[in-house]
Amino acid sequence: MNKYTIGVDIGGTKCSAVLGKGYISDNDLEGFILDKVCFPTEALKGADYTIQRIIRAIQDLMERNLIASEAVVGIGISCGGPLDHKKGVIMNPPNLYGWDNIPIVKIMEDIFHIKTFVQNDANACALAEWKFGAGKGYKNLIFLTCGTGMGAGLILDGKLYNGTNDMAGEVGHIRLEKEGPVGFGKSGSFEGFCSGGGIAQIAKTKVMEQLQVGMKPAFCPELKALDQVSAKTVAMAAEQGDKLAQEIYRISGSYLGMGISILIDILNPEIIILGSIYERSSHLLLPSMNMVLNKEALKSSRDICQIVPAQLGENIGDYAALSVAFGGR
Repeated sequence: MNKYTIGVDIGGTKCSAVLGKGYISDNDLEGFILDKVCFPTEALKGADYTIQRIIRAIQDLMERNLIASEAVVGIGISCGGPLDHKKGVIMNPPNLYGWDNIPIVKIMEDIFHIKTFVQNDANACALAEWKFGAGKGYKNLIFLTCGTGMGAGLILDGKLYNGTNDMAGEVGHIRLEKEGPVGFGKSGSFEGFCSGGGIAQIAKTKVMEQLQVGMKPAFCPELKALDQVSAKTVAMAAEQGDKLAQEIYRISGSYLGMGISILIDILNPEIIILGSIYERSSHLLLPSMNMVLNKEALKSSRDICQIVPAQLGENIGDYAALSVAFGGR
């Protein structure tokens, strides 16, 4: 009998259910995902509504591919934290209004009678890059989300590290300056300087400085356009040679180097993999990042640590959920 896995990626704006093979092949990544169902989360309609949509999506996958529960080795769920992966409970994620102490694993196991696992999205992405992407073959790696927020998934000594109460890897909360852009509820934090939201905050501050002295930045020439400033619009301007936009990414890159230096010194990883913004804009961040890394990190630890962009791109959420289905193995 063929064996399968099912992955569920729960996001604040969209969800997906994915059917994958029940084994991991190093040589057949392209054929690992067999089918997929996507739908908007519609978080304001509540947890029950979205969970029923997830259940129907899984049922659709199984029915149209003629798969019985006995043929599925596991269901993996990737979701923003906080959560308790041991109890299988999702606890009030900020992007999922009303998801308070949802026993998602029990719900799925009671309906499908398939072993189910849940991990926060950063941990799940770390598993995915470790099994399928840039981290294959390594025993000690860090995955940094480097997206809307900044979180980390840690693979240490060949195992996913969750910490005492599933709070390991919350690197976005590290304070890098007394004051600065706000991320993770803390001004001057790693997330404040190096996430998409943080880069937008840096940009808005710099734009306001220029507007108040009569200068008009090309990517935001007037005050009413300030709300449209984002990490993406700044990156596009930087690509076109805008000096202010390039300076904003230089600032973010410097703090990225500082944050990574702390992680290298403490955890001594072989490889650090960065997603999202770094995948698209590494060339804007690298010079200042490396300058700080070479100054701040222990040389013997820095010399053996590669820093690379994630390989799984837009599909990382699908591979992340499927990776969780193997129970973190």
